[in-house]
Amino acid sequence: MTLKIQNIDVTVTDKKIIEDFNLEMKAGEIHVLMGPNGVGKSTICKAIMKSPGYTITKGNIIYNDTNITNLTTTEISKLGIFYISQNPIAIEGVTNAEMLRLALSSRTGEKINIFTFNKKCNEICAKINIPKSFLHRSINDGMSGGERKKNELLHLWMLEPSLIILDEIDSGLDVDALKTVAESIMEYHKEKKPSILIITHHTKILDTIIPDYVHILKDGHIIESGDKTLASRIEDYGFCELFETKELGDIKDYE
Repeated sequence: MTLKIQNIDVTVTDKKIIEDFNLEMKAGEIHVLMGPNGVGKSTICKAIMKSPGYTITKGNIIYNDTNITNLTTTEISKLGIFYISQNPIAIEGVTNAEMLRLALSSRTGEKINIFTFNKKCNEICAKINIPKSFLHRSINDGMSGGERKKNELLHLWMLEPSLIILDEIDSGLDVDALKTVAESIMEYHKEKKPSILIITHHTKILDTIIPDYVHILKDGHIIESGDKTLASRIEDYGFCELFETKELGDIKDYE
């Protein structure tokens, strides 16, 4: 098993957002979390990654038999967990190449061979169709929303994580950029077999990144689960109508 979230409560600035949340993901599985605004989808991602202000007050998160509940963000990332937010931050003065060399060296504990590193960087730039000049630009600095997401793909392919968390990665992308990003992630999934956790409001990205499970959140925990057809029903009916008409009732409960 890759990820097991056990009965966690999460507070943000002393307000409980997530209550008694459970989720299990096996190696290589793709899971999607959907739900109305404000139900805690992004909170779960940020709690996993120990973002400042997001506090787990109960329960545990287990990743590959390691309890990561009280680990730091750096320690969690070293275990192979990779997070892309809906608006990746810019870091002026630190280039992508500098960050990637440091991250790889920190993970392996070894000095990075510059020739091998540069060769891999150039190959990945060609694979995801971004200019090699991205390597020498400050992280996401001065980049559009679409460029930032493509820049994160460079980090993804270089760091080779085993669990990818995508927090509304489709936010702010036009049709072409969404296609490029989704196809690259799916290609990575086919090659490396990571587990993927997707937060999204829309189903378009799921046309390319095909999920094994779709989970619906309400009141801070999962209330229904199914396959991709559940996401399609949300697209057709919306959350409110489904909740009111109990249109979800014939879906097998995940928990």
